[in-house]
Amino acid sequence: MPETPEIPRDRNRQTDTPATPDPAPTGSAYEPEAVEAKWYHYWEDGGFFDAEPDAVLEGGKEPFVIPMPPPNVTGRLHMGHALQDTVQDLLVRFKRMQGFEALWIPGMDHAGIATQNVVERELRKDGVDRKAIGREAFLRHVWAWKEEYGGIILQQKRRLGDSCDWRYERFTMDDGLSRAVQDVFVTLYEQGLVYRGDYLVNWDPDNQTVISNKEVDNVERPGHLWTVRYPVVDADGVETGEHIEIATTRPETIPADTAIAVHPDDERYQSLVGKTVKVPAVGRIVPIIADDYVKMDFGAGALKVTPGHDENDFQIGKRHDLESVSLMNLDGTLNEEGGPYAGLDRFEARERIVEDLTEAGQLVKTEDYPHTVPISSRSKAVIEPLLSPQWYVAMEPLAEKALAVVNDGTVTFHPSRWANEYRRWLEDIRDWPISRQLWWGHRIPVWYPVDPETGERDEANFVVSVDSPGEGYVQDEDVLDTWFSSWLWPFATLGWPASTDALKAFYPGSVLVSGYDILFFWIARMIMAGTHFLDRVPYTDVFVTGMIKDKQGRWMSKSLGNGIDPLDMIEQYGADAVRYTLGVLCAQGQDIKLDPAKFEGGRNIANKIWNASRVFGRFVERDDEGRPTEDLRRERGFADLDLAERWLLTRLHDTVEAVTDALNSYRISEAAHLAYDFVWRDFCDWYLEVSKAPFGETPSRETLALSTEVFEQILQLLHPFMPFVTEELWWTLRPREAGDALIASTWPTPDSAETDAEAAQTFSTVQDLVTAIRQVRAQYNVPPSQEVRTVIVAGDADTAAAVEGAREYVERLAGLSALTIGSDLEKPSASAAVVVGAHVVYVPLEGMIDLDVERQRLQKEIDGKRGFLTGVEKKLQNEAFVSRAPEAVVTKERQKAEDAKAEIAALEANLADLG
Repeated sequence: MPETPEIPRDRNRQTDTPATPDPAPTGSAYEPEAVEAKWYHYWEDGGFFDAEPDAVLEGGKEPFVIPMPPPNVTGRLHMGHALQDTVQDLLVRFKRMQGFEALWIPGMDHAGIATQNVVERELRKDGVDRKAIGREAFLRHVWAWKEEYGGIILQQKRRLGDSCDWRYERFTMDDGLSRAVQDVFVTLYEQGLVYRGDYLVNWDPDNQTVISNKEVDNVERPGHLWTVRYPVVDADGVETGEHIEIATTRPETIPADTAIAVHPDDERYQSLVGKTVKVPAVGRIVPIIADDYVKMDFGAGALKVTPGHDENDFQIGKRHDLESVSLMNLDGTLNEEGGPYAGLDRFEARERIVEDLTEAGQLVKTEDYPHTVPISSRSKAVIEPLLSPQWYVAMEPLAEKALAVVNDGTVTFHPSRWANEYRRWLEDIRDWPISRQLWWGHRIPVWYPVDPETGERDEANFVVSVDSPGEGYVQDEDVLDTWFSSWLWPFATLGWPASTDALKAFYPGSVLVSGYDILFFWIARMIMAGTHFLDRVPYTDVFVTGMIKDKQGRWMSKSLGNGIDPLDMIEQYGADAVRYTLGVLCAQGQDIKLDPAKFEGGRNIANKIWNASRVFGRFVERDDEGRPTEDLRRERGFADLDLAERWLLTRLHDTVEAVTDALNSYRISEAAHLAYDFVWRDFCDWYLEVSKAPFGETPSRETLALSTEVFEQILQLLHPFMPFVTEELWWTLRPREAGDALIASTWPTPDSAETDAEAAQTFSTVQDLVTAIRQVRAQYNVPPSQEVRTVIVAGDADTAAAVEGAREYVERLAGLSALTIGSDLEKPSASAAVVVGAHVVYVPLEGMIDLDVERQRLQKEIDGKRGFLTGVEKKLQNEAFVSRAPEAVVTKERQKAEDAKAEIAALEANLADLG
């Protein structure tokens, strides 16, 4: 096999780290448009996405490799891409920060049928026909189109933040990959695993090519069942007066019938087996045979056998040595075997044949009959089973190894249920038809000798070779199935079949992220190819994403007009918001109902951390351009920190540990939620409030140092999800060298020496107590500016002492004028009471609110709720309503009653508190 050159190492790459971009405007809201492009250029130009084989082979770094599912060259970024790319990119960024030599291999698929169709449509607009200009000219048009329009999707992926090593970018029609594809065909042929045979194929009359079973959608459609009478004839072809009736949904195939089959146990027809009938419309004489396949209870219990146009009939034909008549032309019209119907479209022929059968008195009846129709997933044409010589791959030998590596745990699916689906497909695998009647694609490396006088090619004496055997040979006109190139993607992109450094360093890969829709097409076949050609799996983990649907759970489609363009969402909310939202929604293997409004949540967290940095960042010394000049470092040891600080570092330790574990286990949504909880609730809502309370607008340098230290790790935790805003803020925290980027920083490591479970528990109690007091304020409309008195009755003396130690936090955060803490205190009069764990919190209301007015308000609200409850209960006591209304409506009314009772009980408790 010829050697494939090494991956080029200098494509559009600067030799020095580029200058750090200027800081973005520090307004009150994050502005993605001021941040995203500059940082992407900085990362790409600075080589931060690069993965070097030497770092693995000589430097001893552990590789982490993801092969990107190559999008079609005709493609545009859609939400499915955005979801899968978000998952892949966050894993790559995470592993890169963990110290792995992380490689994400980008590229595009030539997409045979789709691309050929696009270019044909463009040519037709100019009045140019593909067949008129010929193959070579047409392919020049395809390549020209590819150079001008192909690859737009890869630029769109940059908008999302994909941190691929673009030097590895490959196209499935690249010279190296094309050679690998043809070499594989030759190798499989030499191993007896590629063969040519006449079999029924799924023929797409619109695209005029064969497609695999997995590219066929079986769709339920309304139709008809026609019962037709076939006359029995003697040896001379004379009708005997007997007849047999068959039922069919496809009368247009009657001209290709070569037998009538009945079940051997069907007593109605046993006397007819061995006799012959005359096929209506064309007059062919065919035998009546007995076969176990026939269903005695379908129709009249007899089956027309059409081996050339039905897979089951084909198998019957093989068992009984029947002729297979091919009735259809490649465009779906009937050929000369159709007799008087030759030249008609198959559906027009159906109508004509039914008319003629009716006129001849041979149509017994017509019934409405919904049934399953095979539809091309690409062209949406009705598939025609067609007898055709095609090239196949024998799949059972390849499937054996691919099954074994899943069964023994070498390859793990996330979620695991997809392993069962994988096994189901491979245990019932069929041979793979790999030839396609197209011009765009990898041409099949088979050569036929041509008779110099007649110009006819000798189909029987072909030569299988990548290169031409010489003069007097012509190459097979067909191309290989697109999947026949993409199943080699994990290793062919690394230079295989040559033994390149890239292949040695980065194969096998680590994880594949893909949708379940191509579990068999691509995921399983790549495992087959890897285990067969390299005797190693292409990846050890498969993360299967769900599919994105609209907010109503419908598939997104042009016809419904319910598609959501990720680029529109990026323009509106920013790439970080889109990525984070998709990460939150990405529960393993579950379909996503996507409402565009959900991206608002992603934008909110971007704004939250943006403004959090401003809370303490405005006190950091900076130069005229806004860059920090002060490098704040914590000097106090952990034991010298106050309660809130020890709680914060303990929570940080737990969060880092949990997020790391979740990402390592591909629990993407869980990781996003964990990071969110710490950032939003712990750091922003609690710690920043605590840290600024004692000292107002002038925090100590030690407080700023701790805030900076924790916020740095927050940015690291969020960076895989939200790379742009986190990189921007990273440079605002302290002075850094030009290459000291967040993307290249070291992932946080949990430090068990900086944890204090007791402090964490105590501060958690503080949070609960403060929350309870704030709820009382809200419940009784006490404004935040008004100080209140509170009594906390602890469960025992020890817990009282713990709360006493945290008194200052409760007083400041709850806005208290006085706080009494003890374990045996009496309830103050006219107090609101809240149970908080082992504690009871009393907030005396006298003097804060007008008790009489509040009593009247509560009583009025109670009366209103009781009136509402009475109305609901009357409705539920009405037997006519309960028996006739939909169950969901009745259930809703019952829930209304329960909610009203709970609200009344709460209001009565509040009224009782007032005395």
